[in-house]
Amino acid sequence: MAKVHLLKVGDGDCTIIEHASGRVTVIDICGGNQQPETLEETIAKILYKPQGNFAMCKDPTNPVQYLKDIGVTNIFRFILTHPDMDHLDGFNNLAPKFSIDNFWHNDAKKTKPDFTGTNYNENDWNRYEKFRDGKEDGVTVITHLAGSRFKYANKGDNDITCGDALYIAAPNKAIVDDCNTNQDFNDSSYIISYYSAGGKIIIPGDAHDKSWRFAIDNYSKDIKDASFLLAPHHGRKSGRSYDFLNTVNPKFSLLGCAPSKYLAYNAWNNRDLLYVTQNQVGNMVLEISSGKIEVYVENKKFVEEAGGSSTVTNNQGYYYLYTIHEEALVV
Repeated sequence: MAKVHLLKVGDGDCTIIEHASGRVTVIDICGGNQQPETLEETIAKILYKPQGNFAMCKDPTNPVQYLKDIGVTNIFRFILTHPDMDHLDGFNNLAPKFSIDNFWHNDAKKTKPDFTGTNYNENDWNRYEKFRDGKEDGVTVITHLAGSRFKYANKGDNDITCGDALYIAAPNKAIVDDCNTNQDFNDSSYIISYYSAGGKIIIPGDAHDKSWRFAIDNYSKDIKDASFLLAPHHGRKSGRSYDFLNTVNPKFSLLGCAPSKYLAYNAWNNRDLLYVTQNQVGNMVLEISSGKIEVYVENKKFVEEAGGSSTVTNNQGYYYLYTIHEEALVV
């Protein structure tokens, strides 16, 4: 059974896909430099009783520890949607702890940031540059863009089967070149469509208007009528159009850990689209089988209030929230 893990990592992204093939994909990382909590912090968490906003984002997950906890030792591919630090935070901690076979990036040429006064670690950028420039031993660097067909991503050993069913809907070279010129890299984000057995799952990084227009004009079949959408740019309003939702039309969406006042609730509400926020549910696991995706989440209290079942859990102890069907979402 394939699984997709969507981690609460603060104001950033980290998605883990356990494919039916046994291969593992990690898309972006944030929060990977967190230190283990103290005993006092653990006790405080146990005593904490979430109120109306559930505050799950106050307790971010370290993706490195999470990967260890679910038994991952090899990362077949790490996909960097775009080179902003909230998608690279902890990369230098991740790299030596897991063998990484393939590194995807879109050939963006971002100038090295000034780390003075930031919460980010310069070593993460340096390790990223080493991977990007092909200087990390044993790692294959892949810079394929929209529409590419290649082995293990979306072609199998016999060029007929679809490998791990990962398709790139954006960007193209022209978009990346523009981002390299203006040094604003949201539009260079990969829009990844995972054709799972339970329907299309869209992981779009921080893709902005130009990326979505390109994907709709050129690869609409790969993003149209998705089963699940991870909201771009963590679900922030971010001065953007949300007309792409008319095409993607997701049956269920997850908005990230941005503060509530910045989230684009109305974009989903005005279209009667179902969604939850990471602040409500915490970590989320999508368990995929033919024709359906079962949604399990970390926060028992939210599940009980939302009408899920706190008596039904997966093997991580997460609680059953919804089932997404290819034709309809059953609550």
